[in-house]
Amino acid sequence: MAKTPATPVSQEVVAESMKIARGTQQPGQTKEQTKLIAKGIEKGIAEYKKQQKAKSRAADKARKQARRAKARRAKARTEEAESVETDAPTAAPSASRLPWILLGLSWAGFIAYLALD
Repeated sequence: MAKTPATPVSQEVVAESMKIARGTQQPGQTKEQTKLIAKGIEKGIAEYKKQQKAKSRAADKARKQARRAKARRAKARTEEAESVETDAPTAAPSASRLPWILLGLSWAGFIAYLALD
């Protein structure tokens, strides 16, 4: 089994691990044993930090993917709205003729009414 290279641990973590190791020290425990416990605590802290970084990266990746998907959906909606807008003017000329036809019929009816009197 290959050992992974040791990552440098900050002095703050070392001091905190020694404080925890001394706090849990049993009577008759040697300094070497306390140092070994402190090393184990340091490794635990390092492993915890690695896990938190991995979780943070995964959450950030998911957030970016969600943002991209939302942008794609918005773009699709705008393209769909633009295509609907371009389709609407083709139906408009037949709809705009109807009022003029009705106006012409009403004038023709009015003129016929006056002519018959």
